[in-house]
Amino acid sequence: MPPAVLKNLAEAVRGYYHCYSPKMELYTSRDMDELLAEIQKAQSLLSHMQALRHSSPCEALTCTMEEISTEIANGLLISLLPKPPKHDAPLTIEFPNLDKTSAEWLKVNGLKAKKLSLYQVLAPNAFSPVEEFVPILQKTVSSTIHEKAMIQFEWHDGTVKNIHVDPPFLYEYQKQLNRAMRMYERRIEWLSLASRRIWGTVCEKRVVVLLDISATNSMYIIHIQHSLRLLLEEQLSNKDYFNLIAFGSTSESWRPEMVPMSHDNLQSAWRWALNLRCWGSRNVLSALRKAVEVDFKDKDKHQSQGIYLFTGGIPDQDMPTISAYMAEACSGCDLQLNVCLFYVGEPKMDTTPPACYASRTDTAAAYKEVTRAAGGRFHWFGDTGIYESDDISSIMSEMEKALNYSQKCAFLMASLKNHSRKVLGSADLLKEKPKTLQLRSQPKKLCPPRPTAPVGARMV
Repeated sequence: MPPAVLKNLAEAVRGYYHCYSPKMELYTSRDMDELLAEIQKAQSLLSHMQALRHSSPCEALTCTMEEISTEIANGLLISLLPKPPKHDAPLTIEFPNLDKTSAEWLKVNGLKAKKLSLYQVLAPNAFSPVEEFVPILQKTVSSTIHEKAMIQFEWHDGTVKNIHVDPPFLYEYQKQLNRAMRMYERRIEWLSLASRRIWGTVCEKRVVVLLDISATNSMYIIHIQHSLRLLLEEQLSNKDYFNLIAFGSTSESWRPEMVPMSHDNLQSAWRWALNLRCWGSRNVLSALRKAVEVDFKDKDKHQSQGIYLFTGGIPDQDMPTISAYMAEACSGCDLQLNVCLFYVGEPKMDTTPPACYASRTDTAAAYKEVTRAAGGRFHWFGDTGIYESDDISSIMSEMEKALNYSQKCAFLMASLKNHSRKVLGSADLLKEKPKTLQLRSQPKKLCPPRPTAPVGARMV
């Protein structure tokens, strides 16, 4: 059960909740939420005190504020945030198979690739209506033999064809569709687990990850770090090159350029990520430019390259500017921008407001346009699960297609039954009609004449 659902249930019955997930190594409870709320209030109070310091100079107040700011910069408040077990421990690295996007996966496992398209299956038994011009009648005449003997069915191009329906064949076809549906369900379940729930599938061989550490994410830095940990452990060990870039108002790279993948480099990247602190605004364009112009400066010479932007809100820059820049950067080479948007709730206006603000739906729509311009994929998740994912949407579209084919098979079977009833009814009428004609054609038997008494006139 998602933590948000558990929280709402506990609030409805005025109780407490405590949730722990051994798979994700995350836990939450009412006590932790109250602690986070107090920390947010403390940060809000600190921002107001900073404003007072600038408006009315006072040496004692200034010294106190500098001490508090130093403590926050050193991460003393962040150390109070709840952490998953073994959060600071070295990575436990797995070596996965090279994953594919759902679009690539469907090229091998889709209905068309498996020859399970309904139109592919019906094609050998589908016949177009025949029309020919008859000179003696001086008009075009349509053949009605197939129409009377077969089922009429609308084809994918809008035309109507006569279909010979074979019930055992359609029954076997529907069994194959059911097997395909189960395979698609397993794929969606797999996409919803572990690091794929957060990042989707990281498929490229050369990868740069951009981490949003703006001030509005300060209460979620542990979640950001844990999300990165899962990615480093589960999906990056089979890549060729990688790098990490963290960005707030400015950008900071783990390494000046991409480095080869190795166990030591993964551990070093994780130790670097543990020291990240949230600050500043959300300068997405600066991070993208550093990735494109430094890490991917030779992008034309390589294949299978991807940028993964992990962010929690709208950037400082206009989205059309970012879209135009990424569309130009990704054109003519094998480079994509993939966005992983995490939703952590609307920012509270009593804390330090973000540099730019947009609702979560507008933010998602804006990032979707950027990924379309850059030829990448969009993934949006939150504490209740995955809200939207291009990888899952592709599989869902294939499942809807399979369901549509199954419904059309049911329609063909129903049409065949109705057609059979009509044929049987016509045959019964033809059997009854000759009997009626035979009864009417029999000659009526003539009655013998009635004997009459002799008339007296005749006897004379």
